[in-house]
Amino acid sequence: MHPTTFSTVQVDGCTVRVRTTPGPETPATARSPYVLVHGLGMTHRYLDRLRAELSADAVVHSVDLPGYGPDPRPRTQLGVEDHATFIIEALAALGVESCTLVGHSMGGQFVTAAALKEPSIAERVVLIGPVVDRRRRTVVQQGVSLGHDAFRERPSSNAIVLTDYIRTGLRWYLRQLQPMMQYPLERAVEQLPCPVLVVRGGRDPVARRRWGRELAARAQDGTLVEIDGQGHVVQHSAARPVAAEIIAFTARTSPLGAGILSQASDGTPGKLEDRSA
Repeated sequence: MHPTTFSTVQVDGCTVRVRTTPGPETPATARSPYVLVHGLGMTHRYLDRLRAELSADAVVHSVDLPGYGPDPRPRTQLGVEDHATFIIEALAALGVESCTLVGHSMGGQFVTAAALKEPSIAERVVLIGPVVDRRRRTVVQQGVSLGHDAFRERPSSNAIVLTDYIRTGLRWYLRQLQPMMQYPLERAVEQLPCPVLVVRGGRDPVARRRWGRELAARAQDGTLVEIDGQGHVVQHSAARPVAAEIIAFTARTSPLGAGILSQASDGTPGKLEDRSA
């Protein structure tokens, strides 16, 4: 892994932490950076493997939003749009003018909102295990699904999730739960002018296949990829094939990359479902 640098950005009195990993020393093309955003209760830690894999292609910024991690929790409840503002302002402070926004779970809501709020910054959007399925928009249904997913994840995934939940704390988790449940991701995706890639684990009980297909179909230029045998935290348990799909998607949707096929780095093709406008 390339050496990672750490920076903090103050936005409206709140701290946004960013971990930056350089891209290849001699890139074949001038690729814009990847920006990784965590989901509810989480931090950069379960994105670290993906960050390392994507850095083979371009610079990667991994964002810790206010309230997640070691910094004090904001005193007021923050909505999805507030988190989008944090992302936009942090990237502006870093001098990032355009990028590929990658969000996991609730992070998919954050990056979608950021792309709608500041369209010029998002060349494309990647939604990994996106929430919340409009057919299952209750706390009980989501809680049961997360419980089921724990039995499908690797011990390392569960360890990171559990410790991050503890660090985040129950109070802040619950304060962010309501905005997550209420955000209409399916309608927001329809408004995105940029290409959208939806990635899900083939055994993910949270972001189910029908939901993934719907999001890809609602996007103006949407693609669904499934990684066989993986659960909700697919970017940790299968970082290499997930990164390969994201890199291939970036190449396909770049002016010089048309025609490049998606293929996992181990030679195993992902399940691809394309929809063009």
